[in-house]
Amino acid sequence: MAGKKKDVSLQVSVTNEEQWTEVLATKGLTVVDVYQQWCGPCRAVISLFRKIKNELGDDLLHFATAEADSIDAFEKYRGKCEPTFLFYAGGELVAVLRGANAPLLQKMVVEELAKEKQVLEQGVERRVVKDEGLVDDEEEEADTENHLNDDDVLVPANKSYTVAIIKPDVVAHGKANEIIMKIQEAGFEVLAHEERTLTESEAREFYQHKAREDYFEELVQFMSGGPSHVLVISKTEGSGDVIPAWREFIGPADIEQAKSDRPESLRAQYGTATLFNALHGSDDSDQASRELAFFFPNFRMASDAEPSETEEEPAERTLALIRPDVARENKDEILSRIHAAGFTVAMQREVMLSEEQVRQFYSPHQDEDYFPALLKNMTSGPVLALALVRRGAVQHWKRMLGPKDISQAREEDPECLRAQFVVENEPINQLHGSGSCDEAEQEIDFFFPQEQTLAVIKPDAMEGHKEEILGEISKGGFTISHLKETVLTREMAEEFYREHREKPFFSQLVDFMCRGPCLMLVLTKENAVEEWRAMMGPTDPEKARETAPQSLRARFAKDVLENTVHGSSDQQHAAEKIHFIFGDISADSDVLNEADVVSPPLEEQDSFAELKQLEASRSPSSAELRHLTEASSAGEKSR
Repeated sequence: MAGKKKDVSLQVSVTNEEQWTEVLATKGLTVVDVYQQWCGPCRAVISLFRKIKNELGDDLLHFATAEADSIDAFEKYRGKCEPTFLFYAGGELVAVLRGANAPLLQKMVVEELAKEKQVLEQGVERRVVKDEGLVDDEEEEADTENHLNDDDVLVPANKSYTVAIIKPDVVAHGKANEIIMKIQEAGFEVLAHEERTLTESEAREFYQHKAREDYFEELVQFMSGGPSHVLVISKTEGSGDVIPAWREFIGPADIEQAKSDRPESLRAQYGTATLFNALHGSDDSDQASRELAFFFPNFRMASDAEPSETEEEPAERTLALIRPDVARENKDEILSRIHAAGFTVAMQREVMLSEEQVRQFYSPHQDEDYFPALLKNMTSGPVLALALVRRGAVQHWKRMLGPKDISQAREEDPECLRAQFVVENEPINQLHGSGSCDEAEQEIDFFFPQEQTLAVIKPDAMEGHKEEILGEISKGGFTISHLKETVLTREMAEEFYREHREKPFFSQLVDFMCRGPCLMLVLTKENAVEEWRAMMGPTDPEKARETAPQSLRARFAKDVLENTVHGSSDQQHAAEKIHFIFGDISADSDVLNEADVVSPPLEEQDSFAELKQLEASRSPSSAELRHLTEASSAGEKSR
């Protein structure tokens, strides 16, 4: 208890406007740790602040924590997870530090305190700063031209790098910032840092090299079970290869060995079992390159930047096909090349094509001499189809493929994929790429047809959060093909939730769903079912706030019953519920149906913000959504 009281007296806790006004009026320098309610203040700096306070013993130095969610001045900080320290003096902001960088934080406290003493004792003019995190949207937009996007930063070619992951169990225990401070104190440089919750499909793809291990499924569930911190780590110029230094710093993968041989290592200090060993590091430079492309697709090393690539080059999608013979033998190697080239695999699926489907896909080529060989090749086994995303994706992938003619490819560009992956006695090249952006979209639609799912905005969210949820749906790239506002009768609610009829909460659920209007929507998008479920978050809002704090249920739901939104669990469930609510409005039959899939496809996934922007351009605006909703409501009332 004594320790807790000491922490409270060290840092003043600010949770409302009145307390914040008092802090601004405090004489001297106040260092404010701004935090989000869902993650709490940075506990890792408390011992550092106490050390500074004890060493300086200065009554003009103060420390505080401020909850961004409840203080208007910090509205622009809401939703950000990076530790942020604001230095205030005389009611003005005088310095800002982002990230828990212990040496720099201590240096800034000492320097800013000395400056404030000069202001108070010698009348020196106080230097006030403006934090970019508080700049208005209009100012930020006007200033964008002067700043590089973080994703586009080029790192000097003479710096080696590795990808590090602080795993979910460590993050859940609040140790991430503490570990990042130790990383920086050890002389490592953090080039990029992102908090991210992997989907199951992303975890499977990232750890595909461990797919044959007995613990693979457990590993996937663990890594997708909560947020991780992903970092790109380097060392100062001239200090050698960072990869062995980082692996030495984190210690052996086996926790018992780490505790025995390297007790000072991070895994020995924070790991609990081989699977839960706290941290990940790339094994070698090739793996580091693949992992960098996986997590930060546009974060490029200077040597990788091509002269023709400019900031104006748009984000695009292209279709890649790996034909059956090469897909069986060389799939993993080709996927590694794709990641290393900066592509994101947005969607991936293995398909066994029929002759009719091949003829349809290659209809312009049916009169060519090579078509019989192409038809035989494409129907000889599963084809791996990939939707690839990056800036200038179509041309970049075509350059990687090389000439279509195998002999020409071997002669003119022996390093291209078509020259390197040749099947003996097979006249057909083994990889396909779209010829243009329009062709790419048509081909992606062929292999990855649009899905529909049913979404319901429940009675508890209709009054206060409907507009926000519709806005999120629009930003998520969904198309709303049908919607209507309705009040469910008890009979309709019982039928809608008939699969829960035997559950103890069934009657309570039905009562809740009948108490007011719901908004029923049919959402359309590639992988719509999983995308909408991810946007909703876990059923229990408490769990949602822990594992998916930006999800709709984490932000708006009250409890497990009044949890804001509903979504279908799979495509069959979606079709049944859509038919129940809207009648026969089935979409056009897909070119490829589920019977064509020889093995369960990897869950189709969005490729970070760029793909979301591409998809969002096809969706109605928030204003259009409001118009649709109002029109639908009027129609319901008239009936």
